[in-house]
Amino acid sequence: MSELLALGISHKTAPVALRERLAFTEHDASEFARQATATAEVREAVVISTCNRTEIYLVVGNPVRAESDVLGLLAGRASIRPTELAEAIYSPRNCDAARQLYRVTAGLESMIVGEAEIQGQVRRAHEAAMAAGCAGPLTNRLFAAALTTGKRVRSETSIGSSRVSIPSVAVDLALSVLHGLEGRHVVILGAGDTSELMAQALADQGADTIFVANRHADRALSLAQRFGGSVVGLEKLPDQLLRADIMLSSTSSPHPIVGREELELVMSAREGRPLLLIDIAVPRDVDPACGELEDVTLYDIDDLQAVVARNLNTRAEEVPRALEIVEEEIHRFARWLGQADALPTVGALREHGNALVEQVLSENSGRWESASERDLARVEAIARAVMSRLLHEPTIRLRSMSADRGHASLELARELFGLRDETTVEEQPSAELAEVHDLRRRRER
Repeated sequence: MSELLALGISHKTAPVALRERLAFTEHDASEFARQATATAEVREAVVISTCNRTEIYLVVGNPVRAESDVLGLLAGRASIRPTELAEAIYSPRNCDAARQLYRVTAGLESMIVGEAEIQGQVRRAHEAAMAAGCAGPLTNRLFAAALTTGKRVRSETSIGSSRVSIPSVAVDLALSVLHGLEGRHVVILGAGDTSELMAQALADQGADTIFVANRHADRALSLAQRFGGSVVGLEKLPDQLLRADIMLSSTSSPHPIVGREELELVMSAREGRPLLLIDIAVPRDVDPACGELEDVTLYDIDDLQAVVARNLNTRAEEVPRALEIVEEEIHRFARWLGQADALPTVGALREHGNALVEQVLSENSGRWESASERDLARVEAIARAVMSRLLHEPTIRLRSMSADRGHASLELARELFGLRDETTVEEQPSAELAEVHDLRRRRER
Protein backbone atom coordinates (compact mmCIF):
# COMPACT_ATOMS: atom_id res chain seq x y z
CA MET A 1 0.00 0.00 0.00
CA SER A 2 1.08 3.57 -0.69
CA GLU A 3 0.54 6.73 1.31
CA LEU A 4 0.93 10.41 0.56
CA LEU A 5 3.42 12.36 2.67
CA ALA A 6 4.34 16.05 2.41
CA LEU A 7 7.37 17.64 4.04
CA GLY A 8 7.68 21.41 3.96
CA ILE A 9 8.67 24.74 5.42
CA SER A 10 7.16 28.11 4.57
CA HIS A 11 7.17 31.75 5.61
CA LYS A 12 4.69 30.70 8.30
CA THR A 13 7.07 28.23 9.95
CA ALA A 14 10.62 29.40 9.15
CA PRO A 15 12.50 32.68 8.57
CA VAL A 16 14.16 33.42 5.25
CA ALA A 17 17.55 32.53 6.75
CA LEU A 18 16.40 28.89 6.98
CA ARG A 19 14.23 28.86 3.87
CA GLU A 20 17.10 29.95 1.65
CA ARG A 21 19.17 27.00 2.86
CA LEU A 22 16.44 24.66 1.60
CA ALA A 23 15.69 26.52 -1.63
CA PHE A 24 16.03 24.57 -4.88
CA THR A 25 16.70 25.56 -8.45
CA GLU A 26 14.72 23.52 -10.98
CA HIS A 27 17.78 21.35 -11.63
CA ASP A 28 18.45 20.88 -7.91
CA ALA A 29 14.78 20.03 -7.30
CA SER A 30 14.91 17.27 -9.92
CA GLU A 31 18.14 15.90 -8.48
CA PHE A 32 16.72 15.90 -4.95
CA ALA A 33 13.59 14.10 -6.16
CA ARG A 34 15.85 11.42 -7.65
CA GLN A 35 17.74 11.10 -4.37
CA ALA A 36 14.46 10.78 -2.46
CA THR A 37 13.05 8.10 -4.77
CA ALA A 38 16.31 6.18 -4.42
CA THR A 39 15.59 5.63 -0.71
CA ALA A 40 13.86 2.44 0.40
CA GLU A 41 10.38 3.81 1.12
CA VAL A 42 9.88 6.62 -1.41
CA ARG A 43 8.25 5.72 -4.73
CA GLU A 44 7.35 9.14 -6.16
CA ALA A 45 8.53 12.67 -5.36
CA VAL A 46 7.71 16.23 -6.49
CA VAL A 47 9.60 19.25 -5.13
CA ILE A 48 8.07 22.75 -5.02
CA SER A 49 10.46 25.60 -4.22
CA THR A 50 9.45 29.28 -4.21
CA CYS A 51 10.53 32.37 -2.31
CA ASN A 52 8.05 31.53 0.43
CA ARG A 53 8.22 27.74 0.69
CA THR A 54 9.93 24.47 -0.05
CA GLU A 55 7.58 21.47 -0.07
CA ILE A 56 8.19 17.89 -1.11
CA TYR A 57 5.22 15.67 -1.97
CA LEU A 58 6.00 11.98 -1.66
CA VAL A 59 4.33 8.64 -2.32
CA VAL A 60 5.74 6.28 0.27
CA GLY A 61 5.47 2.81 1.75
CA ASN A 62 6.27 3.27 5.42
CA PRO A 63 5.66 6.99 6.14
CA VAL A 64 7.70 7.05 9.37
CA ARG A 65 10.83 5.65 7.73
CA ALA A 66 10.29 7.75 4.61
CA GLU A 67 9.97 10.94 6.65
CA SER A 68 13.16 10.14 8.56
CA ASP A 69 15.10 9.40 5.36
CA VAL A 70 13.98 12.50 3.46
CA LEU A 71 14.39 14.73 6.51
CA GLY A 72 17.96 13.47 6.71
CA LEU A 73 18.52 14.41 3.07
CA LEU A 74 17.09 17.89 3.67
CA ALA A 75 19.14 18.40 6.81
CA GLY A 76 22.28 17.36 4.96
CA ARG A 77 21.50 19.87 2.22
CA ALA A 78 20.96 22.65 4.77
CA SER A 79 23.99 21.57 6.87
CA ILE A 80 21.96 21.47 10.09
CA ARG A 81 20.90 18.72 12.47
CA PRO A 82 17.68 16.87 11.53
CA THR A 83 16.26 17.61 14.99
CA GLU A 84 16.76 21.33 14.41
CA LEU A 85 15.10 21.18 11.01
CA ALA A 86 12.23 19.08 12.36
CA GLU A 87 11.09 22.04 14.51
CA ALA A 88 10.21 24.03 11.36
CA ILE A 89 8.96 21.17 9.18
CA TYR A 90 5.31 20.24 8.75
CA SER A 91 4.51 16.73 7.56
CA PRO A 92 0.84 16.08 6.75
CA ARG A 93 -0.19 12.72 5.30
CA ASN A 94 -2.75 11.44 2.82
CA CYS A 95 -5.75 13.78 2.55
CA ASP A 96 -4.09 16.33 4.83
CA ALA A 97 -1.11 16.35 2.46
CA ALA A 98 -3.46 16.82 -0.50
CA ARG A 99 -5.26 19.60 1.35
CA GLN A 100 -1.96 21.41 1.90
CA LEU A 101 -1.14 21.26 -1.82
CA TYR A 102 -4.64 22.38 -2.78
CA ARG A 103 -4.39 25.38 -0.44
CA VAL A 104 -0.94 26.25 -1.76
CA THR A 105 -2.07 26.03 -5.39
CA ALA A 106 -5.14 28.15 -4.67
CA GLY A 107 -2.93 30.85 -3.13
CA LEU A 108 -4.41 30.40 0.34
CA GLU A 109 -1.02 29.69 1.90
CA SER A 110 0.80 32.54 0.13
CA MET A 111 2.14 35.62 1.83
CA ILE A 112 -0.25 37.53 -0.43
CA VAL A 113 -3.46 35.52 -0.32
CA GLY A 114 -4.69 34.61 -3.78
CA GLU A 115 -1.49 35.51 -5.66
CA ALA A 116 -1.55 33.99 -9.13
CA GLU A 117 2.12 33.09 -9.66
CA ILE A 118 1.97 30.00 -7.45
CA GLN A 119 -0.33 28.17 -9.88
CA GLY A 120 2.35 28.22 -12.57
CA GLN A 121 5.08 27.33 -10.07
CA VAL A 122 3.16 24.23 -8.96
CA ARG A 123 2.59 23.18 -12.57
CA ARG A 124 6.28 23.60 -13.45
CA ALA A 125 7.35 21.62 -10.36
CA HIS A 126 5.16 18.69 -11.41
CA GLU A 127 6.38 18.87 -15.02
CA ALA A 128 10.01 18.85 -13.81
CA ALA A 129 9.34 15.77 -11.65
CA MET A 130 7.75 13.97 -14.59
CA ALA A 131 10.72 14.83 -16.80
CA ALA A 132 13.05 13.46 -14.12
CA GLY A 133 11.06 10.23 -13.89
CA CYS A 134 10.14 10.87 -10.26
CA ALA A 135 6.40 11.51 -10.60
CA GLY A 136 3.94 8.65 -11.00
CA PRO A 137 0.26 7.72 -11.01
CA LEU A 138 -0.57 9.02 -7.54
CA THR A 139 1.33 12.33 -7.75
CA ASN A 140 0.03 12.84 -11.29
CA ARG A 141 -3.53 12.54 -10.01
CA LEU A 142 -2.76 14.69 -6.97
CA PHE A 143 -1.22 17.58 -8.92
CA ALA A 144 -3.86 17.53 -11.64
CA ALA A 145 -6.54 17.78 -8.96
CA ALA A 146 -4.64 20.55 -7.15
CA LEU A 147 -4.36 22.63 -10.32
CA THR A 148 -8.07 22.11 -10.97
CA THR A 149 -8.78 23.32 -7.44
CA GLY A 150 -6.63 26.42 -7.92
CA LYS A 151 -8.42 27.22 -11.17
CA ARG A 152 -11.82 26.78 -9.53
CA VAL A 153 -10.90 29.07 -6.65
CA ARG A 154 -9.75 31.83 -8.99
CA SER A 155 -12.69 31.50 -11.37
CA GLU A 156 -15.45 31.09 -8.77
CA THR A 157 -14.23 33.67 -6.23
CA SER A 158 -12.69 37.15 -6.31
CA ILE A 159 -9.66 36.07 -4.32
CA GLY A 160 -7.34 36.95 -7.20
CA SER A 161 -8.73 40.45 -7.73
CA SER A 162 -6.68 43.68 -7.65
CA ARG A 163 -3.59 41.92 -9.07
CA VAL A 164 -1.53 42.31 -5.91
CA SER A 165 1.74 40.35 -5.98
CA ILE A 166 5.02 40.25 -4.11
CA PRO A 167 6.76 42.30 -6.84
CA SER A 168 4.01 44.94 -6.72
CA VAL A 169 4.23 45.01 -2.92
CA ALA A 170 8.01 45.49 -3.19
CA VAL A 171 7.43 48.49 -5.45
CA ASP A 172 4.75 49.81 -3.07
CA LEU A 173 7.29 49.57 -0.26
CA ALA A 174 9.83 51.56 -2.28
CA LEU A 175 7.13 54.10 -3.06
CA SER A 176 6.26 54.58 0.60
CA VAL A 177 9.88 54.78 1.76
CA LEU A 178 10.95 57.31 -0.90
CA HIS A 179 7.59 59.17 -1.12
CA GLY A 180 7.44 58.77 -4.89
CA LEU A 181 9.38 57.05 -7.66
CA GLU A 182 9.07 59.44 -10.60
CA GLY A 183 12.53 60.21 -11.92
CA ARG A 184 14.19 57.82 -9.48
CA HIS A 185 17.04 55.69 -10.76
CA VAL A 186 16.10 52.06 -10.18
CA VAL A 187 18.31 49.01 -10.71
CA ILE A 188 16.58 45.65 -11.20
CA LEU A 189 18.91 42.74 -10.58
CA GLY A 190 17.61 39.82 -12.63
CA ALA A 191 15.39 39.35 -15.69
CA GLY A 192 12.94 36.61 -14.74
CA ASP A 193 9.17 36.68 -14.35
CA THR A 194 9.39 38.48 -11.01
CA SER A 195 11.62 41.17 -12.51
CA GLU A 196 9.07 41.65 -15.29
CA LEU A 197 6.30 42.26 -12.76
CA MET A 198 8.51 44.72 -10.88
CA ALA A 199 9.37 46.54 -14.11
CA GLN A 200 5.66 46.89 -14.94
CA ALA A 201 4.89 48.34 -11.52
CA LEU A 202 7.88 50.72 -11.75
CA ALA A 203 6.90 51.89 -15.22
CA ASP A 204 3.47 52.80 -13.87
CA GLN A 205 5.23 55.02 -11.30
CA GLY A 206 7.49 56.78 -13.81
CA ALA A 207 10.82 55.37 -12.58
CA ASP A 208 13.95 55.10 -14.74
CA THR A 209 14.98 51.44 -14.83
CA ILE A 210 18.25 49.66 -15.50
CA PHE A 211 18.25 45.87 -15.86
CA VAL A 212 21.35 44.05 -14.67
CA ALA A 213 21.62 40.52 -16.00
CA ASN A 214 24.21 38.10 -17.30
CA ARG A 215 22.44 34.75 -17.82
CA HIS A 216 19.29 36.20 -19.43
CA ALA A 217 20.64 39.18 -21.35
CA ASP A 218 18.27 38.66 -24.28
CA ARG A 219 15.25 38.60 -22.00
CA ALA A 220 16.56 41.65 -20.12
CA LEU A 221 16.86 43.51 -23.44
CA SER A 222 13.28 42.56 -24.31
CA LEU A 223 12.05 43.86 -20.94
CA ALA A 224 14.04 47.07 -21.34
CA GLN A 225 12.46 47.70 -24.74
CA ARG A 226 8.98 47.11 -23.32
CA PHE A 227 9.37 49.31 -20.26
CA GLY A 228 11.73 52.00 -21.49
CA GLY A 229 14.86 50.95 -19.63
CA SER A 230 18.34 49.80 -20.58
CA VAL A 231 20.53 46.77 -19.91
CA VAL A 232 24.04 46.27 -18.52
CA GLY A 233 26.03 43.18 -17.57
CA LEU A 234 26.59 42.05 -14.02
CA GLU A 235 30.14 43.41 -14.06
CA LYS A 236 28.66 46.93 -14.32
CA LEU A 237 26.53 46.56 -11.18
CA PRO A 238 28.90 48.61 -8.93
CA ASP A 239 28.78 51.51 -11.41
CA GLN A 240 24.99 51.38 -11.46
CA LEU A 241 24.78 51.30 -7.68
CA LEU A 242 26.79 54.53 -7.57
CA ARG A 243 23.87 56.27 -9.30
CA ALA A 244 20.91 54.23 -8.04
CA ASP A 245 18.24 55.33 -5.59
CA ILE A 246 16.82 51.81 -5.35
CA MET A 247 17.91 48.29 -6.19
CA LEU A 248 15.23 45.60 -6.49
CA SER A 249 16.62 42.08 -6.63
CA SER A 250 15.16 38.70 -7.60
CA THR A 251 17.57 36.24 -9.19
CA SER A 252 17.95 32.48 -8.83
CA SER A 253 21.59 32.74 -7.74
CA PRO A 254 22.47 30.20 -5.02
CA HIS A 255 24.87 32.73 -3.43
CA PRO A 256 24.72 36.47 -2.55
CA ILE A 257 25.58 38.76 -5.45
CA VAL A 258 26.01 41.94 -3.41
CA GLY A 259 28.47 41.57 -0.53
CA ARG A 260 29.13 43.92 2.38
CA GLU A 261 32.71 44.81 1.42
CA GLU A 262 31.83 45.63 -2.19
CA LEU A 263 28.82 47.71 -1.16
CA GLU A 264 30.88 49.52 1.45
CA LEU A 265 33.20 50.74 -1.32
CA VAL A 266 30.20 51.89 -3.34
CA MET A 267 28.66 53.75 -0.40
CA SER A 268 31.92 55.55 0.39
CA ALA A 269 31.83 57.00 -3.14
CA ARG A 270 28.16 58.06 -2.84
CA GLU A 271 29.04 60.72 -0.26
CA GLY A 272 26.12 60.08 2.07
CA ARG A 273 23.39 59.54 -0.53
CA PRO A 274 21.00 56.89 0.84
CA LEU A 275 20.41 53.61 -0.98
CA LEU A 276 17.31 51.45 -0.68
CA LEU A 277 17.75 47.71 -1.31
CA ILE A 278 14.72 45.41 -1.60
CA ASP A 279 15.76 41.79 -1.98
CA ILE A 280 12.92 39.35 -2.64
CA ALA A 281 15.13 36.48 -3.80
CA VAL A 282 15.39 33.18 -1.91
CA PRO A 283 18.28 32.44 -1.44
CA ARG A 284 18.96 36.13 -0.85
CA ASP A 285 20.92 38.13 -3.42
CA VAL A 286 22.14 40.68 -0.87
CA ASP A 287 24.30 39.77 2.10
CA PRO A 288 22.21 40.62 5.20
CA ALA A 289 25.26 42.39 6.64
CA CYS A 290 24.78 45.10 3.98
CA GLY A 291 21.89 46.40 6.05
CA GLU A 292 24.35 47.36 8.78
CA LEU A 293 26.09 49.93 6.54
CA GLU A 294 25.39 53.61 7.06
CA ASP A 295 22.88 55.11 4.62
CA VAL A 296 21.76 51.65 3.45
CA THR A 297 18.21 50.46 4.03
CA LEU A 298 17.72 46.77 3.31
CA TYR A 299 14.45 44.82 3.16
CA ASP A 300 14.12 41.10 2.45
CA ILE A 301 11.14 38.93 1.55
CA ASP A 302 10.05 38.51 5.17
CA ASP A 303 10.01 42.29 5.73
CA LEU A 304 7.28 42.61 3.12
CA GLN A 305 4.79 40.91 5.42
CA ALA A 306 4.20 44.25 7.13
CA VAL A 307 2.98 45.68 3.81
CA VAL A 308 0.91 42.90 2.29
CA ALA A 309 -2.34 43.71 4.10
CA ARG A 310 -2.99 46.71 1.85
CA ASN A 311 -5.79 46.39 -0.73
CA LEU A 312 -6.59 42.80 0.29
CA ASN A 313 -9.95 43.26 2.03
CA THR A 314 -11.86 41.81 -0.92
CA ARG A 315 -9.59 38.81 -1.02
CA ALA A 316 -9.99 38.16 2.69
CA GLU A 317 -13.76 38.12 2.29
CA GLU A 318 -13.42 35.41 -0.38
CA VAL A 319 -11.33 33.04 1.74
CA PRO A 320 -14.29 31.12 3.30
CA ARG A 321 -15.71 30.29 -0.15
CA ALA A 322 -12.25 29.33 -1.39
CA LEU A 323 -11.89 26.96 1.55
CA GLU A 324 -15.25 25.40 0.71
CA ILE A 325 -14.02 24.69 -2.82
CA VAL A 326 -10.85 23.12 -1.42
CA GLU A 327 -12.90 20.82 0.81
CA GLU A 328 -15.21 19.85 -2.06
CA GLU A 329 -12.20 18.83 -4.11
CA ILE A 330 -10.61 17.05 -1.14
CA HIS A 331 -13.72 14.89 -0.73
CA ARG A 332 -13.50 14.00 -4.41
CA PHE A 333 -9.82 13.08 -4.06
CA ALA A 334 -10.50 11.14 -0.84
CA ARG A 335 -13.05 8.95 -2.63
CA TRP A 336 -10.57 8.23 -5.40
CA LEU A 337 -7.74 7.63 -2.93
CA GLY A 338 -9.87 5.23 -0.91
CA GLN A 339 -10.77 3.28 -4.05
CA ALA A 340 -7.17 3.30 -5.29
CA ASP A 341 -5.95 2.01 -1.94
CA ALA A 342 -8.62 -0.66 -1.75
CA LEU A 343 -8.20 -2.00 -5.25
CA PRO A 344 -4.98 -4.02 -4.75
CA THR A 345 -6.32 -5.46 -1.49
CA VAL A 346 -9.68 -6.35 -3.02
CA GLY A 347 -7.93 -8.01 -5.95
CA ALA A 348 -5.52 -9.86 -3.67
CA LEU A 349 -8.42 -10.97 -1.48
CA ARG A 350 -10.30 -12.46 -4.43
CA GLU A 351 -7.14 -14.06 -5.75
CA HIS A 352 -6.60 -15.58 -2.32
CA GLY A 353 -10.15 -16.96 -2.38
CA ASN A 354 -9.68 -18.44 -5.85
CA ALA A 355 -6.42 -20.04 -4.75
CA LEU A 356 -8.18 -21.66 -1.79
CA VAL A 357 -10.89 -23.07 -4.08
CA GLU A 358 -8.23 -24.50 -6.39
CA GLN A 359 -6.38 -25.97 -3.42
CA VAL A 360 -9.46 -27.66 -1.92
CA LEU A 361 -10.56 -29.04 -5.32
CA SER A 362 -7.08 -30.40 -5.91
CA GLU A 363 -6.85 -31.99 -2.47
CA ASN A 364 -10.17 -33.82 -3.05
CA SER A 365 -9.80 -34.69 -6.71
CA GLY A 366 -9.05 -38.38 -5.97
CA ARG A 367 -12.15 -38.87 -3.82
CA TRP A 368 -14.72 -38.50 -6.58
CA GLU A 369 -13.92 -41.44 -8.87
CA SER A 370 -17.56 -42.01 -9.72
CA ALA A 371 -18.35 -38.33 -10.37
CA SER A 372 -18.96 -37.27 -13.95
CA GLU A 373 -17.37 -34.23 -15.56
CA ARG A 374 -20.70 -32.47 -15.16
CA ASP A 375 -20.79 -33.30 -11.43
CA LEU A 376 -17.25 -32.00 -10.94
CA ALA A 377 -18.13 -28.79 -12.75
CA ARG A 378 -21.12 -28.29 -10.43
CA VAL A 379 -18.95 -28.85 -7.34
CA GLU A 380 -16.44 -26.31 -8.58
CA ALA A 381 -19.20 -23.81 -9.38
CA ILE A 382 -20.69 -24.20 -5.91
CA ALA A 383 -17.27 -23.74 -4.28
CA ARG A 384 -16.60 -20.58 -6.27
CA ALA A 385 -20.10 -19.22 -5.53
CA VAL A 386 -19.59 -19.74 -1.79
CA MET A 387 -16.22 -17.95 -2.01
CA SER A 388 -17.69 -15.08 -4.03
CA ARG A 389 -20.65 -14.56 -1.67
CA LEU A 390 -18.40 -14.76 1.36
CA LEU A 391 -16.14 -12.04 -0.01
CA HIS A 392 -18.90 -9.86 -1.47
CA GLU A 393 -19.65 -7.85 1.69
CA PRO A 394 -15.97 -7.29 2.63
CA THR A 395 -15.32 -6.17 -0.95
CA ILE A 396 -18.17 -3.64 -0.89
CA ARG A 397 -17.08 -2.28 2.48
CA LEU A 398 -13.41 -2.01 1.54
CA ARG A 399 -14.27 -0.09 -1.61
CA SER A 400 -16.60 2.31 0.18
CA MET A 401 -14.32 3.22 3.08
CA SER A 402 -13.24 6.81 3.46
CA ALA A 403 -9.55 7.55 3.05
CA ASP A 404 -9.29 8.53 6.71
CA ARG A 405 -10.36 5.03 7.86
CA GLY A 406 -9.14 3.12 4.86
CA HIS A 407 -5.41 2.79 5.48
CA ALA A 408 -5.69 1.12 8.88
CA SER A 409 -8.63 -1.04 7.80
CA LEU A 410 -6.89 -2.25 4.63
CA GLU A 411 -3.78 -3.17 6.59
CA LEU A 412 -5.95 -5.11 9.04
CA ALA A 413 -7.71 -6.94 6.18
CA ARG A 414 -4.40 -7.93 4.63
CA GLU A 415 -3.11 -9.15 7.98
CA LEU A 416 -6.27 -11.12 8.81
CA PHE A 417 -6.31 -12.89 5.45
CA GLY A 418 -2.53 -13.32 5.24
CA LEU A 419 -2.29 -11.42 1.95
CA ARG A 420 1.23 -10.93 0.65
CA ASP A 421 2.42 -7.58 -0.74
CA GLU A 422 3.72 -9.23 -3.88
CA THR A 423 0.32 -10.73 -4.78
CA THR A 424 -0.64 -9.54 -8.25
CA VAL A 425 -4.06 -8.32 -9.20
CA GLU A 426 -5.68 -10.03 -12.17
CA GLU A 427 -9.01 -8.27 -11.97
CA GLN A 428 -8.97 -5.20 -14.21
CA PRO A 429 -10.29 -1.97 -12.65
CA SER A 430 -12.13 0.84 -14.33
CA ALA A 431 -10.12 3.14 -16.60
CA GLU A 432 -10.14 5.80 -13.88
CA LEU A 433 -8.40 3.52 -11.40
CA ALA A 434 -6.22 1.46 -13.75
CA GLU A 435 -3.19 3.59 -12.94
CA VAL A 436 -3.01 2.10 -9.45
CA HIS A 437 -1.47 -1.02 -10.98
CA ASP A 438 1.53 1.08 -11.94
CA LEU A 439 2.14 1.65 -8.23
CA ARG A 440 2.50 -2.08 -7.71
CA ARG A 441 4.79 -2.54 -10.70
CA ARG A 442 6.94 0.40 -9.57
CA ARG A 443 7.21 -1.07 -6.10
CA GLU A 444 8.24 -4.47 -7.46
CA ARG A 445 11.02 -2.91 -9.47
